[in-house]
Amino acid sequence: MPQAHADLIVVGASAGGVEALRDLVAGLPPDLPAAVAVVLHLPAGGTSALPQIIRRAGPLPAVSARSGMPLTRGRVHVAPPDHHLLVVEDRFVLSHGPAENGHRPAIDVLFRSAAIAGGPRVVGVILSGVLDDGVAGLVAIRTRGGTAVVQDPDDALYAGMPENALRHVETTHVRPAAELGPLLAGLVRDPVGVTAAPPVPARLAQENRIARDLRGVLEVDAHMIGEASEYSCPDCNGVLNEVEPDSLRFRCQIGHAWSAEALAQAQGDAFEKALWTALRTLEEKASLSHRMVETARGWGDQRRIDRYLGLAEESTRAATVLRDFLLSSLSRSRDESSDVESTGL
Repeated sequence: MPQAHADLIVVGASAGGVEALRDLVAGLPPDLPAAVAVVLHLPAGGTSALPQIIRRAGPLPAVSARSGMPLTRGRVHVAPPDHHLLVVEDRFVLSHGPAENGHRPAIDVLFRSAAIAGGPRVVGVILSGVLDDGVAGLVAIRTRGGTAVVQDPDDALYAGMPENALRHVETTHVRPAAELGPLLAGLVRDPVGVTAAPPVPARLAQENRIARDLRGVLEVDAHMIGEASEYSCPDCNGVLNEVEPDSLRFRCQIGHAWSAEALAQAQGDAFEKALWTALRTLEEKASLSHRMVETARGWGDQRRIDRYLGLAEESTRAATVLRDFLLSSLSRSRDESSDVESTGL
């Protein structure tokens, strides 16, 4: 059987990921015989300072990835804000395809494309973060014969992503971030059987096409994506189809993809937003009712005064109850550290 070596390392991180990435790259050798690609969840606007941070933290050069850029060994390629990063054959491609789990760039997109392009030559790494972006992509890497590596949850600032990866993916390499660099340096020197890669599943290829090119969405009908569910997409309000019933993954006709955890989080955010809107409406109604009371007093109309006072008191009571609930919910959310860190990187 022909032998080769793993020559592509793909890394996904979210909240707490900058610290983990610093530790990881600090342990990589300057002659690493593999290209490295990184997705860190970033806000859509602005630019990213992550390449500079990685260059300062370790011996490898780091650049913001561009479409058409070749996979260069001994270099770290970072996904820019608001663009998916994909691997197509021996080059990187940037895409403005549908968000996945509410993110663009998304970890699943990079991992899935790397699995298709590289098979056993790919090593996927999950670092600190909340929820479970990257889990489906890591499953794809393992399905194609690649290697899965996960930061030790006890070492991660946010253990959600590592814990979900370990729960759903067969993983033999679990290390603190500071030990990942030497581990990866050894893994990329171990031989792999390039002819041993299982074929690319049709659904994996379809999802990759959707992420790469918006036109790919038009080429996939509802039954190819999955069976319609009872849920709606938080991004576009379209019907979500159940892509993988066993692991609860969903995708809408526009192409937005959601894991169950990310969907529940987005639904919770939408619910909270609706409640804040309701609170504002109640407070405005109370304020307007008080002004109407003053107007009715000028007319000497006691019936209207009583009616408007009742409306103001009812709205104020409801607003107080709703405000107390929202503030209590926000306090619990902060205490549980369930909110994703926003980063200006």
